[in-house]
Amino acid sequence: MDKLIALLPIAPLISAVLITLMAGRVSTDRYKVARLSVGFAILTCALAVFMLIMHASQPEPRILSLGWGSLYLDALGSVMAVLVSGISLVVHVYSMRYMAEDRGYARFFALLDLMAMSILLMVTAGDLVTLLVSWHLVGVVLYFLLGHDLRRAEAQRYAFWTFFTYRMGDLPMILAAVLLYQAYGTLSLPELFQQVSAVPYTPTLFDLPLAPTVGLLVALAAFARSAQFPLHTWLPYTMEGPTPVSALMHAGIVNAGGFIINRFAPVYVHAGEVLHLVFAVGLVTAILGSVLMLTQNDIKKALGYSTMGQMGFMFVEVGVGAFSLAIYHLIAHGLFKGTLFLGAGGMIGDSRKQDGVPHDDVYTFVVERRPAGSRLPWLLAAAITVIVPFVLLGISRWLLGGGFVGEQGAIILLFFGWVTGAQLLFATYRMQTDNPWRLMAMIILSLTVVVAGYTLMEHAFGRFLYPDQSLTQRIYEAASIPLPVFYALVAAVTLIIVLGWLAVFYNIANRGSRDRPATAIRLAIYSLISREFYVSDVYAWLSQSLLRLSRRLNVWFRWV
Repeated sequence: MDKLIALLPIAPLISAVLITLMAGRVSTDRYKVARLSVGFAILTCALAVFMLIMHASQPEPRILSLGWGSLYLDALGSVMAVLVSGISLVVHVYSMRYMAEDRGYARFFALLDLMAMSILLMVTAGDLVTLLVSWHLVGVVLYFLLGHDLRRAEAQRYAFWTFFTYRMGDLPMILAAVLLYQAYGTLSLPELFQQVSAVPYTPTLFDLPLAPTVGLLVALAAFARSAQFPLHTWLPYTMEGPTPVSALMHAGIVNAGGFIINRFAPVYVHAGEVLHLVFAVGLVTAILGSVLMLTQNDIKKALGYSTMGQMGFMFVEVGVGAFSLAIYHLIAHGLFKGTLFLGAGGMIGDSRKQDGVPHDDVYTFVVERRPAGSRLPWLLAAAITVIVPFVLLGISRWLLGGGFVGEQGAIILLFFGWVTGAQLLFATYRMQTDNPWRLMAMIILSLTVVVAGYTLMEHAFGRFLYPDQSLTQRIYEAASIPLPVFYALVAAVTLIIVLGWLAVFYNIANRGSRDRPATAIRLAIYSLISREFYVSDVYAWLSQSLLRLSRRLNVWFRWV
């Protein structure tokens, strides 16, 4: 049974080799190549589902030695294998017709198979060498996929940009592996985690404690791979690649940062300060990604910044110690965002059929022959917005029992859930309808079902990924900060958000949604956001400065 683990990365590799051999035959029907690739994708997905079912029935990690390395399949690896193979299968089927007119049709499917192989090898790696090789291969294959269209200079440019950022993320990962091997003398990941749990503060380079140092290096590698600020600029500009590649990347590849931190979860029990850094970086990334998403006029670029924001939220979850919730978020976002990218073309086509007339009250009454809508009283709507999501989230967590109130991570997640639910109700308030009470009631009912299902699923999923609840509790404790500071921050942020909502509700109720004249402050904020906070400009200035410096050095030393 353990030998079946090897088929997970080997099956797509065989498919890539066969496609490469078949592509050399001029008479070969190109659709035969696609059908072959899809067939192996189905086999890989079915095998991953089978392995997940077997692990659920016998929840014991399996390890397979391959001589040059090892494969390790636990709850995390089996879940990620199903996600990766499932999304890869959907992308394969979608690409059969989408890429039909492309010159490099066979090459594209071979690269898709190599990407599936690389990711599956990464999520099932059982030792440092296999993990590093697969971690590097994902970036290399992604470079070729993003630059698949050799005639588009922009695609080649941003593919190299992504490749360069990924290589920056490889350096701390390699250093972390070197430090671990130097300290414990083994490459096996299970053995390394046992040793880290037993002796976490072994002195390493410059007498730094091992576990926090490795945790920081792994986090830095995850920042680059998952587009965290300020290493996020490559992600929104990779839209020049084929749409199936965008779907695969945003649904699976960019999530690698969340996976790698979960894989090194035993290390972060002893790296609480690193978790605080992860939380801060994730929070900044989530805010910037969400703001920049709202200002884009290109649907694929907007989806790119949306992915950046979601990756930020995933790192916020990691930073508060909710490792299993981050994986659940990773899966939900991957399925959702993959669907959005594959449907982006249809949405663009539908938008071209619209007349562009805003649906204001006059348009609704004259053209659609419907009465103008109305809203709830602003104070009542504000009270519902603030109170209802908080009550729903509190009840859902209380029904599960346990001491979640003492877990700062759970409180922070409740806080973010409250903000998200309140934002949904606020968006409902802005919608005018002939029966606002019925609309609000339906939204609250839907929110109740989603919150209850999400909370129960997260609870059950956490127990499946981490059956050792003591590990989960120790991670929560490592992510905690002093209670007075924690409660002061929560109270201050809550007060600011509530006052902001009240001000917005009052403004809409008394002024409506009419455009206000642009002021100097509003124009400055818009300029800052439209230029994407000048991060790309700073990078461009740095690159030009380096080029000027290199030219001067060439002249001084007479190298050229």
